[in-house]
Amino acid sequence: MNEQLQLLATRVPRYTSYPTAPHFHAGVDTETYSAWLSELPGGTPISLYLHIPFCDTLCWFCGCHTSVVNFYTPVTHYLKLLFQEIERVSAVLGPRHPVTHIHWGGGSPTMLSPDDIRALNAKLRASFEIAPLAGYAIEIDPRELSGETIAALAGIGVDRASIGVQDCDERVQKAINRIQPFDVTQGAVERLRASGIKAINIDLVYGLPHQSLAHSKRTIGDVLTLKPDRIAVFGYAHVPHFKKHQKLIDRSALPGVAERAEQFDAAHAMLEEAGYQSIGLDHFALPGDSMAIAQRNGTLARNFQGYTTDSAPALIGLGASSIGALPQGYVQNIADVPAYRRALNEGKLPTARGVRLSDEDRLRRAIIERLMCDMRVDLDFVAAPFGRSGRDFSREVTSLAPLAAKGAVKVSGSVLEIPGNARAAARLVCAAFDTYLPASAAVHAVAV
Repeated sequence: MNEQLQLLATRVPRYTSYPTAPHFHAGVDTETYSAWLSELPGGTPISLYLHIPFCDTLCWFCGCHTSVVNFYTPVTHYLKLLFQEIERVSAVLGPRHPVTHIHWGGGSPTMLSPDDIRALNAKLRASFEIAPLAGYAIEIDPRELSGETIAALAGIGVDRASIGVQDCDERVQKAINRIQPFDVTQGAVERLRASGIKAINIDLVYGLPHQSLAHSKRTIGDVLTLKPDRIAVFGYAHVPHFKKHQKLIDRSALPGVAERAEQFDAAHAMLEEAGYQSIGLDHFALPGDSMAIAQRNGTLARNFQGYTTDSAPALIGLGASSIGALPQGYVQNIADVPAYRRALNEGKLPTARGVRLSDEDRLRRAIIERLMCDMRVDLDFVAAPFGRSGRDFSREVTSLAPLAAKGAVKVSGSVLEIPGNARAAARLVCAAFDTYLPASAAVHAVAV
């Protein structure tokens, strides 16, 4: 393996937060979270993330907190709990917090019946002050998408749908237990647009079992015929120690680092040639899309859903395992649904863990976020509001010398820049500013 591939084989966090989730701890509890919510000044905009932790089939590659249900009864019971949490959070938070963005994730939120989709939306609108122009997004499994469900989503104001495709090759789909013919995806896109849900995101994954460069190119070619507004191209993270069902994937069928790098590079080249703007590490958007505009304006952000245009200073996570981000720190709900139920039945917020941010954390988070979003950071500019300067990070900049020698980062005074042909190394550059990483026992995905 040459030096560049050895570099990309390094395991580093995805940096959807800083500190990253492995450093959350039980010291942030129900009382802490309640205090954080009540301390938000009136008028502070918030966004909402709702987690629906159920699917009707298990995709073996999945890294989400979800479980398979064969009957709807567990979903019905879970929604009652989710309603309780919504009421409790709303009561602690208090009024006068406009909601500027709503995202339903999972699992498969489209498992909900049309009536329950409407009921959950009604509960949100009764409990929070939803801004008139709030963005409303949902993750969709096109294999289970009925006309009635689409009508319910359009009726509650959903304006963006994210559809998982992963790969269009049947052999790859069988290897990950997700059979999804392309005409199913195409039909879902057409029906969503006909209903008025015009903004479409497509999620692809490289590094899957039996996946080749030719597979990746064919899949991208197929997806381009749908003309989605955004495309995400994620690298598969094989972590069977963390997600036991990934043991069902034949490890010997996984592409190596060299093949992953080829797939990554081909995706970027094809999508940019098709007119999509590269967004951070692994997203692409049409130039007129709000995410592309945010990147050009320098306002692109990153959270647990990936890249986002959401600028609300507080993200409220609702549902089992969901993660929230407040000015004071991060907080995560209990992932196990029975334990989530017990906490709510005891009159508590179902908080499992979190981390309180120090000023040092906030500064390093700002540096990492700009690197991940812009592939560039001016250390002097980012550090100035904290009464600091780029000189305070001379040790970190010096540690980047091996990456700089390989062309993975350019250093000019206080400015660090990751060249376009080296964006796969972005997380490695970020890791230089991660003070938690050296002592971490967590196992992360490879850089590419």
